[in-house]
Amino acid sequence: MSSESSKKRKPKVIRTDGGPPEGKRGKGDADQVDLRDPIKDYELYRDTCQELQRLMAEIQELKSRGIKDNVRRELDERRIQSCVHFMTLKKLNRLAHIRLKKGRDQTHEAKQKVDAYHLQLQNLLYEVMHLQKEITKCLEFKSKHEEIELVSLEEFYREAPPEISPVPLSEPHQQTLARLDWELEQRKRLAEKYKECLTSKEKILKEIEVKKEYLSSLQPRLNSIMQASLPVQEYLFMPFDQAHKQYETARHLPPPLYVLFVQASAYGQACDKKLVVAIEGSVEEAKALYKPPEDSQDDESDSDAEEEQTTKRRRPTLGVQLDDKRKEMLKRHPLSVTIDLKCKDENVLHLTFYYLMNLNVMTVKAKVTTAVEMTTAISAGDLLSPDSVLNCLYPGDHGRRTPNPANQFQFDKVGILTLSDYMTELGHPYVWVQKLGGLHFPKDQPQACHSPFPL
Repeated sequence: MSSESSKKRKPKVIRTDGGPPEGKRGKGDADQVDLRDPIKDYELYRDTCQELQRLMAEIQELKSRGIKDNVRRELDERRIQSCVHFMTLKKLNRLAHIRLKKGRDQTHEAKQKVDAYHLQLQNLLYEVMHLQKEITKCLEFKSKHEEIELVSLEEFYREAPPEISPVPLSEPHQQTLARLDWELEQRKRLAEKYKECLTSKEKILKEIEVKKEYLSSLQPRLNSIMQASLPVQEYLFMPFDQAHKQYETARHLPPPLYVLFVQASAYGQACDKKLVVAIEGSVEEAKALYKPPEDSQDDESDSDAEEEQTTKRRRPTLGVQLDDKRKEMLKRHPLSVTIDLKCKDENVLHLTFYYLMNLNVMTVKAKVTTAVEMTTAISAGDLLSPDSVLNCLYPGDHGRRTPNPANQFQFDKVGILTLSDYMTELGHPYVWVQKLGGLHFPKDQPQACHSPFPL
C-alpha cells in the first residue's frame, strides 16, 4: 500500500526560471503592504483559520473512516487546500511583520521628529528666558549719569552756550545729553582750575617750608637775645620772659583759675600796677592729670610678688576707706593763683586761690603782711586774722558754707557734715570768689520781688 502510494506521488519540481527571488519577493510584499488593507487581511486571516479548522476536522473524520481510494483522493484534496491556507497564513504573517517593522520605523521617525521639535522648543524657551533676563537688566539698568548731580534746567538754559542749549523741552533725551555735555565742559574747566590751584599750592608749600626753616633758625637767636636782655628787663621793670613763662604755665590751669588769672592780670596791667598775679604749684602734676593712663605690663616675677603682697595685706576698715574718699573728695588742683595787693602804707594782702576739682568750687586763703612788725596787741586785731579778714566784704557771705548745692549730696556719701571743719587747710569758698572764676550757682532763697505798683 505504501509502495503504491509512493509510486502515485508526483515528483518534486525545482523551478530554476520564473521563480521570484527573495529580494524581489520582499520588495513585492512591501509594495503589497501599501496596497492591501490591514482590516481585510485580518478578516482573511480569521476566515483562513476557520477554514483550516474545518479542513483539519474533515481530515480527521476521513482518517477515522479508513483508507480507501475515494477517501485518499479526498484527503489529498483536503491536504492541498490546507497547504494553500498555510501559504496564505504564511503570507499574512509575513505581511504582518512587514507592517510591524514599517510601523516601528514610522514610530521611530515620528519620535525623532518629536525629539527634534522638543529640542527646538527647549532652545526657544532658553532664548526667551535669556531675552527676558536681558530685558529685565535693561529695565533695571542704572546709568552713571543718574549719579551725577546735574545743574538745574533754569541754570542750564541760562549759562550754557547756544551750541549746547538749543534743545526744546519736549525732548527729554536730547535735553539730558545736552546737560551731560555741558557738565563735561564744566568739569574740564574745573579740572584745569584744579591743576592751577595745585601748582599754586605747591608754590605756597615751598614758601612755607622756606619760612619754617627761617623761623626755626630764628628761634635760637631770639632765645639768645632774650637771655641777653634779662638785665635790661629787670632794670626797666619789664619782665617779658617771666610773663611768657607765666602764660605757658597758665595753659595747665583749670578753667575757673584760668579765668581769674586772665582777669586779674588784665586788671593789674590796666588799672593797678602794684597788683601782682602769679601761679604757684607743680606743673608736672597738672600735666599728669590730663594724660591718659598708660598700659604698663610688668614681668611675671613682679606680678607674682605684687600678688603675694596683696594677699598678705589686710582689707582696709570702713573708717580708712571713708578717710580716703574724703581726701579724694577734697582734693585740690596742683596749681593755684596768688594775688598780692599792696597798700599805700606798704602793707600787703596775700590772696591764694585754689580749685577743688571734685567739688567744683574755688577757695581762697588770706594773709596780711605789715610793713612794721607789731609787737604789742592792737584794737580790732581779730580783723587781721586770715580766717576773718575777708568775712565782711559782702553781707551774709562769711565763707562757711559751700555755694554749690550739689556738694551737700557729695558730703553725705563720704560722711562730711560741713566744709567748715576743713577750711583751715582748704580755704574759704566765698561767693565772690566763685564769681571771679566764672562759677555761678543758684542761691538758697529767691530774691524778694517788689511790685512797682502800690497796693
